[in-house]
Amino acid sequence: MVAGAVLLTSRSLGSPHAESNGPPPGYRLVWSDEFEKEGLPDATKWSYDTEANATGWYNHEQQYYAASRLKSSRVKAGKLVLTARKESLSTAPDFGHQKYTSARLITRGKAAWTYGFFEIRAKLPGGVGTWPAIWMLGTADRLPDSGEIDIMEQVGKEPTKVSGTIHTRSTAGTFGSGAEIEVPNACTDFHNYQLTWTPRSLSIGVDNKIFHTYPNQHKGMASWPFDQPQYLLLNLAIGGDMAGPVDDTIFPRQLEVEYVRVYQLRPASASSPRP
Repeated sequence: MVAGAVLLTSRSLGSPHAESNGPPPGYRLVWSDEFEKEGLPDATKWSYDTEANATGWYNHEQQYYAASRLKSSRVKAGKLVLTARKESLSTAPDFGHQKYTSARLITRGKAAWTYGFFEIRAKLPGGVGTWPAIWMLGTADRLPDSGEIDIMEQVGKEPTKVSGTIHTRSTAGTFGSGAEIEVPNACTDFHNYQLTWTPRSLSIGVDNKIFHTYPNQHKGMASWPFDQPQYLLLNLAIGGDMAGPVDDTIFPRQLEVEYVRVYQLRPASASSPRP
């Protein structure tokens, strides 16, 4: 979730209500969360990333990420709901003087994958100043060397645009290799945000329409660190370099996720637990 993607192309999503056709032939489900049990997110699958609350989040983001707090992250009516609010949790021990709260869920330490088809069905929050993201980071946690895959990013000031971006050592100092697509109702309807990751390429799409492909040019780790496991992140940031100024009248705002599904060609391994 590095601020500001280089948007190489812009395409229109012709069928925003299209249903997913599922994974490519031969792929099998190896991990999922269908968000069926109400309450806090499943602690066997997700943990909370709060590491920069006290010091301030990256890209000049303005939110405090709350852990295990139903007002910020909860499963309700078959959906994961991440809610951003205008409020300050000044009594929290890691409070960093933020005036907004939100949540950031990760599978780090619980599940990670190398290659696969990833599908996350979500409805985006909208609202000027919001910055939702569905993305992946290498388990080595050495950016930019371990790579970053931004499956979906959007900023509320441009509610009909969704971007996907790849970051590596070779793109350091730039905004990455990315593209955007028009999704006119991204903030009112659910869509399937997808990544197909093979040893040959990374392809990012929405509702089965690929809008950005990053090929493996076989030039080494600097441009292709993607033969190592990565974990998933879901978050709703507020403000920052990419989202810009925040309209304080919009709150609360919600990122809703209907499911997260991971498919792979090969049998599930230790780094790819069964659902």
